Amino acid sequence: MERRGIPTAVVCTEPFVPTAKMMARLQGKADYPFAVIKHPIGSLTPGELRQRAEEALPQVVRLLTQGR
Repeated sequence: MERRGIPTAVVCTEPFVPTAKMMARLQGKADYPFAVIKHPIGSLTPGELRQRAEEALPQVVRLLTQGR
């Protein structure tokens, strides 16, 4: 999407940070920024998931507004 000029923000849970960094390096974007949230998310209630999203929001806004 970014290649088409559409701003994006990747959100990753803590255990997947090493994988996200490796994938970024493989794509030639070693310094690619992404938002990091607490793990897990799959077992959360809708309310708990909303709380995680609210916690991630400042990171996501920064990624979308500060460019690469």
